Amino acid sequence: MKRRSLPVATALAATATLLLTACGGGDDKSGNSDEIAGADTSALPSATSSGAAAPESADRPDITLPNDVKDVFEKWETGDAAKDTVLSDAARAQTAMNEAIVQGKTDTEGLAFYYDGKALTTSVKWVQKWLDAGITYTGTTRYFGPKVELFNAKSAGVSFCADETKAYNKDRKTGKIDKSPATSDSYVLYNTRLEKDDHGVWRTTDGTSVRGSETCVQ
Repeated sequence: MKRRSLPVATALAATATLLLTACGGGDDKSGNSDEIAGADTSALPSATSSGAAAPESADRPDITLPNDVKDVFEKWETGDAAKDTVLSDAARAQTAMNEAIVQGKTDTEGLAFYYDGKALTTSVKWVQKWLDAGITYTGTTRYFGPKVELFNAKSAGVSFCADETKAYNKDRKTGKIDKSPATSDSYVLYNTRLEKDDHGVWRTTDGTSVRGSETCVQ
């Protein structure tokens, strides 16, 4: 999506064990790293056929987006129950980020629920950058190519790609939409670390993202 035009973007710090070789690692050779940012979500993976249901043991917050903003999680399942549970919460974290951006709030319940530690701090800063720039976004983002690795019973790594070619920056006050042509920067590679809390929720605690990654560009 055209959020690549946002003036300031900061990469999340990541540990070496987080980077999954299946997605090409985190070689930010282009210098165009972004913080965890996501896109449009009208439905979470647990509510669509493209993703796995998340466990209902925790009192999960409702996460909603406006009708003009959608996330599509393509083949967001592996068939392995443990891995699919991790993927489901990784997707929900992405959606929670998007909800915070479109709502223009840094203190949404979803953001605090699905992010923790360093990832929560940097995610709040990322949402604030959107507010400072006076923009939100509209359109559809496709998330594809998810890979998950279980490090142990309470930690995992998830990598995936985002296709933002159908999402666009929108001026928060005027509603004017920027439909600049898509480029390779409209594709983003994410590597995230998740840790399972006492309620069974896999919370994103760290991560990186790389715009224009050859792994994701189509």
